[in-house]
Amino acid sequence: MAQSRPPGRYQAVVSSPPARWRACLLVLSFLAACAAQAVTQPASTQPTDRPRVRLVATGGTISNRSGGRLTAQELVASIPGLDRYTRAEFEQFVNLASSELTLEQWLQLARRINDIFNKDAELAGVVVTSGTDTLEEIAYFLHLTVRHDRPVVITGSMRNPNAVGYEGPANLLAAFRTAAESASRGRGALVVLNDEINSARDVTKTDALRLQTFQTRVFGALGTVDNDRVAYSRDMTRRHTAKSEFDVSTIEALPRVDVIMTYQDAPGDLIKAAVDRGARGIVIASAGAGATSGTQNDGIEYALSKKVFIVTSTRTGSGRIAPRRGFGPPSATADDGGRQFRIAADDLAPVKARILLMLALSKTQDPVEVQRIFTEY
Repeated sequence: MAQSRPPGRYQAVVSSPPARWRACLLVLSFLAACAAQAVTQPASTQPTDRPRVRLVATGGTISNRSGGRLTAQELVASIPGLDRYTRAEFEQFVNLASSELTLEQWLQLARRINDIFNKDAELAGVVVTSGTDTLEEIAYFLHLTVRHDRPVVITGSMRNPNAVGYEGPANLLAAFRTAAESASRGRGALVVLNDEINSARDVTKTDALRLQTFQTRVFGALGTVDNDRVAYSRDMTRRHTAKSEFDVSTIEALPRVDVIMTYQDAPGDLIKAAVDRGARGIVIASAGAGATSGTQNDGIEYALSKKVFIVTSTRTGSGRIAPRRGFGPPSATADDGGRQFRIAADDLAPVKARILLMLALSKTQDPVEVQRIFTEY
């Protein structure tokens, strides 16, 4: 017959497990507590000292998705790894093709960016999206009218969000990194696409389709956006932004300035028509280093007799137009048939000479002052 176990001994074994059992129980309890803490504790966040950058979206190809344009919020959400570099903010200014923006909206945009900087001293910079067709124009306007040393970075894309190889998120990331970079301060408005940084003053769209379209032909890019850092190799020496004299808060409307190209046997009546329609200035995109053709000189003489400014630039894409005989300041006199209103564009492209002349004429009608502005900016 089997012997029964003493009741007290059996109960002791159940209530007091061996030491190794107790150790196992302690380990399991610790792991369970850690798991519970992992569930209740929020995930680690990025450092709060990352610079803040605001996107001011205006539309363009970068937003032109089939079925409806991407908003500023959607553009920011599309940027991979943005939180590593900056704390992003965003606002929608307009959502249009760049060619649909008006000069009044240019003024409003410049005022808005100035207001953002005035009210937020801790903001590192602003990114502006734009359609690429006229991106170089709006960028140069902001280069002259945003009166702060913090960077304004203009970007866009050559392909729309539905296209294979859409480069919008990559260009936005490069633009945000550039705007967040302290070395970008004091360099004026910057155009960033294809990981290259160009000055708004000098950059030109050089190809209708290729991704590397934005280039500074003679001087080269200011820098690049590389994996490790934003790297600058040169600086901008002309006046701009914080040193600009153009105050958009006092400008109600920009004066009319037209651009007329020189070509073989070009008629001067186009210049006369622009004058008669109210142009206060005309930029001649001349052949070579200032040559005109056909009856254009007759049209220019007509404009000068009406005290309409004539700015001579070149259609070649690079090269300076320097003041010389037949141009106005500083040797012109009041009775020289209006030749004091002839201005040399220096090395500005015709579309940018138009922008500078509009701003100059909103400030002064003195030909000497206008030529000074073209020399300094």
